[in-house]
Amino acid sequence: VQLQASGGGLVQAGGSLRLSCAASGRTSGTYVMGWFRQAPGKEREFVAKIDQSTIIAYYADSVKGRFTISRDNAKNTVYLQMNSLEPDDTAVYYCAADRSWSAKEYEYWGQGTQVTVSS
Repeated sequence: VQLQASGGGLVQAGGSLRLSCAASGRTSGTYVMGWFRQAPGKEREFVAKIDQSTIIAYYADSVKGRFTISRDNAKNTVYLQMNSLEPDDTAVYYCAADRSWSAKEYEYWGQGTQVTVSS
């Protein structure tokens, strides 16, 4: 599975961005899709994930209520709608795919897309 993330950019605090991750290769609809982020000097952290059915989603507490993950299996694309952005959301965001909902280390990773939130 190849993953291509896009949609990052510079936004003011309180603003919104939508990230996209296009998947290709093996049937990407059979994978759990996740978003992770890594801020400068910090470890990579989990943001959100969504199951293959597009129904079940799970979020990190830090983004719950502000971010929404969704996927369109027909387009092999997963999205991350980010609202009410805060400077602490500044990071490189990565999409990832794995066969298992409980995976700690995802099998496939895309390149990152930079999100910068100014105060």
